[in-house]
Amino acid sequence: MNGPLTVHTGGTETQLPAAFRWRGGKRIAVFFRMAGLRELVRRQVARREAVGQCARIITRRRRATATVLACAALAFAGSAWAQAFPTRPIRLVIGFPAGGTIDGLARTIAAQVGSQVGGNVVVDNRGGANGMIATEIVIKAPPDGYTLLFSPPALIVNQILGKARYDVLRDLVPVANTGLGEGSLLVVHPSVPAKSVQELIALAKVKSLTYGTPGIGNTQHLVSEMFNIRAGTRLVHVPYKGIAPAVTGVVSGEVNLLFGPPAIIVQHIKAGRLRALAFTGEKRWNLMPELPTVAESGLPGFKTNGAWQGIFAPAKTPADIITRLHAQIAAAVEVPKVRDFILAAGYDPDASDSAQFRSLIEADFKRYADIIRIAGIKLE
Repeated sequence: MNGPLTVHTGGTETQLPAAFRWRGGKRIAVFFRMAGLRELVRRQVARREAVGQCARIITRRRRATATVLACAALAFAGSAWAQAFPTRPIRLVIGFPAGGTIDGLARTIAAQVGSQVGGNVVVDNRGGANGMIATEIVIKAPPDGYTLLFSPPALIVNQILGKARYDVLRDLVPVANTGLGEGSLLVVHPSVPAKSVQELIALAKVKSLTYGTPGIGNTQHLVSEMFNIRAGTRLVHVPYKGIAPAVTGVVSGEVNLLFGPPAIIVQHIKAGRLRALAFTGEKRWNLMPELPTVAESGLPGFKTNGAWQGIFAPAKTPADIITRLHAQIAAAVEVPKVRDFILAAGYDPDASDSAQFRSLIEADFKRYADIIRIAGIKLE
């Protein structure tokens, strides 16, 4: 037999290289005691261990390289997808009926963004529950940037009132704001004899008057209740399902007055169907500079500007998609015809990005919570 020779040294059993063979057909049991041969055995063992270690390092490096290549491939695929966005129509959901200020703003911006990206942005009106139905539709949609929500502060008011099944800053991502409200117009039906805010307050203290809003907990409702608190009146709330039917209610005389968005009220003022008493903003409305503010009309410090009209996406929508959407919305807001529409609606064009818009929402949570607490508003 010509197998390798097994050597026992210091309790260690080692096979020597093939040079150490059987001699004369008989086994030679060798017990090495010479230091040089022991060193030879030690080096042989060390060499084999080194070879094994190198093999393990190479294997780990190959695995790491494969992982890096896989991650790079995924990143490239995600980047390529983002660059291609959008490849199909975007759905913009609104929680209020067609025909109101929110609807008009959403459709104007949707049309412009659609023309910029070379595709369609489809407006989907899902009115009801002060915008909660639309909000929940968007929250449950895939977070891919193709389903968005257009909403005023009503969605955070719903949460403050404790009726929403969602958390705005947990379940939605602010994409961009589009405008900050300058204020609302206080108008009355022509049958109401009051010609000023002070006359309205005096009349409301001797006669029951009603006011309409788009629903419980929206901006117009909060403004009206702030007026009740400051003026010491007890105007009776009549909620409608949207601003359009609320305006119809005051034009027809079903309710006595309304705090409403200038965009859809000014035509009725010019036609003599409504009488304007004041503007709720900090300063006079630039399109009706002859009309005093509520503060100038006997309630110093009264102002209710600052309501926003923003766009949201479902939580976990990729950051690059949010950035791309904001860029398109910001560009749309700067288009002259879009800016003119926003201004005519009683808003200052404002395309705050996701982080800026989030900060604004966080501040409004406290502001609206204080108003709701003081006015004792409850979602019925």
